[in-house]
Amino acid sequence: MLEWFKRLNLLSGRSGIVFILICLFPVAGLSGQGLFDFDAALLERVEKKYDKAAVKRLKDLTALVKDKAKGSEMDRVKYANDFFNKVPYYSDIVHWKKKDYWATPLEKLDSHGGDCEDYAIGKYFALRELGVDQKKLRIMYVKAIEWNEAHMVLTYFPKENEIPLVLDNINKKLLPANKRKDLVPVYSFNAEGLWLAKARGTGKRVGSSSKIKLWADLQKRMQDF
Repeated sequence: MLEWFKRLNLLSGRSGIVFILICLFPVAGLSGQGLFDFDAALLERVEKKYDKAAVKRLKDLTALVKDKAKGSEMDRVKYANDFFNKVPYYSDIVHWKKKDYWATPLEKLDSHGGDCEDYAIGKYFALRELGVDQKKLRIMYVKAIEWNEAHMVLTYFPKENEIPLVLDNINKKLLPANKRKDLVPVYSFNAEGLWLAKARGTGKRVGSSSKIKLWADLQKRMQDF
């Protein structure tokens, strides 16, 4: 996470934005297609590689999607936030032995750990499976002032151009972005675009696609499992 954040800061000028957009490329969206309907063969592989507890976590995710899909949208947001926040935090270098690794929701739950981007990514895909329009969801890079380090959260816009709610693993309460003075927004993205986020609102759109290489690699792994 820190390595990618450093690169974003170095690319904060206009030429940097162009460079980022050149590195982006479209990948088919993964959501709303039974993404978390894990078959018996996959669950068997997970049990052999990890344990029965990992299988239970995947089944719990499937149950979450099936049970909560008919609830109110705000309930779905709360359930997804709470579900992934129960997973222990570990840095990439400790958990994955890599400086920067974006885990799929499957990898995060199987291994029972991950860092900030893994929480945001897990919540994003869970809410997409729960029927939340991706226009309302953005994964956002921020600076956590109290920790003096890069951080990632998921933001949810109840209505267009409203101040979004922040889904965070540090402060687990759902709060409007303007109440999170401890976070300084930098960039945000979803499957539809990339935004320069200089304010705690929608920010300025700077591209038509937000698929950076780490994001594309993550989605390929999701398709392959």
